[in-house]
Amino acid sequence: MNFLVIIFAIALQVFLTIKKVSPFLSLLLVAIVSGLLLGMHPAELLGSVEKGVGSTLGGLALILCLGATLGKILEISGAAEQVSLTLIRSFGEKNIQWAIMITGFLIGIPIYYNAGFVILVPLVFSIAKRTGLPLLYIAIPMAAALSTTHCFLPPHPGPVVLVNAFHANMGQTLVYGILIAIPAVIVAGPLLGKLLKPVQVTVNDLFGGTSQSVTTLPHPVPSFFVALLPVFLITLSVIANAFLDKGNIVRTVLSFTGDSTIALLTAVIAAMYYFGIRKHKPMPEIMQWVNEGISGIAMILLIITAGGVFKQVLIDSGTGAYIASFSSKLQLPPLLFAWIITALLRVTLGSATVAGLTAAGIVAPLLAMGNISPELMVLAVGAGSVFGSHINDSGFWMFKEFFKLSLKQTFLSWTLMETIISILGLAGVLIIQLLIKH
Repeated sequence: MNFLVIIFAIALQVFLTIKKVSPFLSLLLVAIVSGLLLGMHPAELLGSVEKGVGSTLGGLALILCLGATLGKILEISGAAEQVSLTLIRSFGEKNIQWAIMITGFLIGIPIYYNAGFVILVPLVFSIAKRTGLPLLYIAIPMAAALSTTHCFLPPHPGPVVLVNAFHANMGQTLVYGILIAIPAVIVAGPLLGKLLKPVQVTVNDLFGGTSQSVTTLPHPVPSFFVALLPVFLITLSVIANAFLDKGNIVRTVLSFTGDSTIALLTAVIAAMYYFGIRKHKPMPEIMQWVNEGISGIAMILLIITAGGVFKQVLIDSGTGAYIASFSSKLQLPPLLFAWIITALLRVTLGSATVAGLTAAGIVAPLLAMGNISPELMVLAVGAGSVFGSHINDSGFWMFKEFFKLSLKQTFLSWTLMETIISILGLAGVLIIQLLIKH
């Protein structure tokens, strides 16, 4: 019965998605309907809704808002563009794929996928027009880098939600995520881009150049420093926790500054000072940047919250435990099972974030087995969440429309790229699991 309810819930979510109902409302409705069908008492169901909202927002609200604020300041100040141009000048035209891949990877760490994509698309068109190279040859490494950081690396919404749901260590997840992301982005980026080099796409004049003169951009050093400051602080915390004693004052300080919220807050303050106050920008204008950044992710925050409610209903109704027992009957390794479930949800629902959130409630009980790394569970679900992107995914259409591709070209480029990242991500998770067991 529980399994049939889950299938019905997924079908209802797909139906509401097709009807263009907001994911925030549809997920909330699906959660409530599922809870009632699973036999939850209305009072118990309302308690799960409140608990789901609290547990989800408690670990996310500040991180998402601060991350969005940092991304907006980097975008408006031109720091993101400066990072891109500096790397391209350093690599040269021969290695332009690697330059755009590293640019996407660095920009993608502090900036959310949509923002990073919009920032880098004009640069991709500009490079293609200036060098005469095929558009997809340059675009695929950029998109692969952004997508890889989006699904594997905190402080992006998906990984942060899963870290919170599985009670994983944020810093350790980041380190494992980087180890998995590097080979995945190389294969799905430059190598796949070379295979797609014969595909000819017309360069749209709308993106013939960047919108800001290079001479007005900030200096490369502070641009790189501020963009990567959160990752730097989190990494220092991981190193300190690994090599210093618990009572060590340096470890205490670095653990505090390496907390995701504090690291992002520090970066936001640094960005506000260097790109705003130091350049004599009025405080109301700087605060406008903050407001724009936060308002830009308001709906994302609500969608994540509704997904958290659905997850909590699945857990409180006992459905998660049922799925865990179902998994044991299939005798699938828990990390592989988590990837398969998430991949099926991704193909069905379209949204990587929604797929990851839904899967979290289903596979969380597997962690009670005690021999599974919660950090690797985060990454297994993250890998599954980008599998097989197609026409029900907004990212699919964004890539198609920006680069003026046919459906066939989009399937052979974007969908293939996302699937490669997903499969290599799973392989990386399983390899790391073998290594940490020995």
